[in-house]
Amino acid sequence: MANFSKSDVPQFSVDVYQNEYLPEGGHEVNAIVTVTATGGGTVGSAVTAPHLYSAGQGPSAAVAIMVDCSGSMDYPPEKMRNARDATAAAIDTLRDGVHFAVIGGTHVAKEVYPGGGRLAVADAATRGQAKQALRRLGAGGGTAIGTWLRLADRLLSSADVSIRHGILLTDGRNEHESPQALKAALDDCAGRFTCDARGVGTDWEVKEVTGIASALLGTADIVADPAALTTDFTQMMETAMGKEVADVALRLWTPVGTTVRFVKQVAPSVEDLTERRTGAGPRAGDYPTGSWGDESRDYHVCVQVPPAGLGQEMLAARVSLVVPQPDGTAQNLGAQGLVRAVWTDDMAASTSINPQVAHYTGQAELARAIQQGLDLRKAGDIDGATAKLGRAVQLAGASGNADTAKLLAKVVDVVDAATGTVRLKAKVAEADEMTLETRSTKTVRVKK
Repeated sequence: MANFSKSDVPQFSVDVYQNEYLPEGGHEVNAIVTVTATGGGTVGSAVTAPHLYSAGQGPSAAVAIMVDCSGSMDYPPEKMRNARDATAAAIDTLRDGVHFAVIGGTHVAKEVYPGGGRLAVADAATRGQAKQALRRLGAGGGTAIGTWLRLADRLLSSADVSIRHGILLTDGRNEHESPQALKAALDDCAGRFTCDARGVGTDWEVKEVTGIASALLGTADIVADPAALTTDFTQMMETAMGKEVADVALRLWTPVGTTVRFVKQVAPSVEDLTERRTGAGPRAGDYPTGSWGDESRDYHVCVQVPPAGLGQEMLAARVSLVVPQPDGTAQNLGAQGLVRAVWTDDMAASTSINPQVAHYTGQAELARAIQQGLDLRKAGDIDGATAKLGRAVQLAGASGNADTAKLLAKVVDVVDAATGTVRLKAKVAEADEMTLETRSTKTVRVKK
């Protein structure tokens, strides 16, 4: 990881939304922390770290594209053809100077291009060679995704670059290695590169694909129709090419006697970061957020403070953004926000819920209700599934999450959205159920 000068990276800002007033004896403080990065993509100078810049067009990057080549990719045959076309489109989207490799994944991982344990550097010639090599991609064999990720990690770590990213496509379940082997691979790769994961068709396991993206701080989605792969791969690669700074951590400092209850990303999707904390000196901890371009994300921070007397106030937490360095130090990105606690006997002040906190508490509950409802439906618990999915319909309507409401309406008949009265549909297309499950954690931003 390099040190960057101010001109190299986006400017970060932190805004805190909370009700800081607590009743007498109150000890739980909730805040929504909005982190915004702006001005990325204007990188003109590679003076501070020339080796970390590619062709003067932004931070240097390395990308590994992992394509499922298991036997099932031939059923129907256009699935493999669409995967080849999508990979070619992604290669065309690479910036000149970006390092890249293509991996063919079965029960083993094979280097498709460039081979020899190395990465190619994108230009007109290597793009052409890579697309030639894609023609040799055929389907046959099993699925062991952990081996694909480990090969990607080896290749990506061979380049001295600032952004490392993977794109993974699978069409089936991870049947040729144990869940423990996949988890071990994800644990080893976490923090070394980010990875977007896609499931094509409907024969893959949603929790596997979303688990990969979650562990590696990327996005997950379903591409039910293989014909849509090219558009999806192009957008994924465009987003990856827009990243400006990697390994950003949300650093939370809390005073003596204060405990962090949880830290969750709540927009653009729900991701619980609480267990990923790494110590950062006395009373401070870092929560990984992955790579950033020009974008804004929201985090829900909940801390428990020691109760204090009426009229007293305290700093409950200080939030800053850092890029941890290999030597144990950290580069501060120069933005911070303060979470406060003030004890009052004004009932109106201490009982009102901040609208941002209320909105995202609802969005997190919505994601949980969908996942629980679908699990209950699969287990044959019709009443339980109806209750959970009804609550999800109610929450989606109340929070204005129209995309999720549309997906829910393909799984349940909505009798009354306001009260969450629904009936489970007798017949549900597998693609509709998998789309709802895969996208259940996507949230809508609160209108500020």
